[in-house]
This record gives sequence, structure tokens and C-alpha cells, in this order.
Amino acid sequence: MKHNTMLTIASLLSILLLTLHITDDIVRGISKAESSNIALLILAVFLYGTLVLPERRSGHVIMLLVGLFAAGMPVIHMRGAHYGEIAKSPGGFFFVWTLWALGGLGGFTVILSARGLWSLRRGVQQPELGKARSTA
Repeated sequence: MKHNTMLTIASLLSILLLTLHITDDIVRGISKAESSNIALLILAVFLYGTLVLPERRSGHVIMLLVGLFAAGMPVIHMRGAHYGEIAKSPGGFFFVWTLWALGGLGGFTVILSARGLWSLRRGVQQPELGKARSTA
């Protein structure tokens, strides 16, 4: 599978899990249910960078931010005083599972986007995974 394809899929899954988790935060009263357009603007930029700019430097930077947001979500929540109570509450399994999934997937997205940025900087094209590299 091509590097950019994996990065796009990881970023889209991170965005999906972020939206599900933020929705869960709002339903539980952890975050405020405001009519803020800032969150929607950020979501639109994340989607644009992931779907329209996946092979450009700006797209890699946006996907790096997606990964950082996703990886940071468990760090923020698991340090909270009420994390144990939320985990034991109805729907707690989904809440905790999304945190674990966001942490792992976010870290993977950060690694892939950083690797892609490094390759773009050097002007090297990423090889497909599972295929042997040419030594010639």
C-alpha cells in the first residue's frame, strides 16, 4: 500500500474518531454544546488537507495536526479527575475505547505525516510497502 494512501486513511479515521469522541464529550457535559463555527472550520480544514492536499507539504502538515489532536485527546482525558467515573458510567466502554483508538491512530498518523514531510523535503518518493526496493 502506498505511503500517502495509508496516511490518508489514518487521518480520515482519526477525524472520524475525533468527531465521535467530541460528540460524546458534549453529550456527557464535558464540553459545552455551543454554536461555535470554529470547530466546524477546523473540521473542514482537516478534511480538506486530508482529501484534497494529501501529496502536498501543506496536506502533510494538516494531517500532522490531525494526528497531534488525536494523540493528545487521551492525554488530556486520562489525567482528568473524573476519568474513572466516566469509564464506569453507561457508555463508558465507548468513551475509553475511542481514547485508546485515538491515541494509537493519532500516533501512527503523526509518524506517517512526519515521514512524508521528511521525504518531501528530501525530494524522495515513498516506496510501496510490501514491494522490494530496487538496489540498482
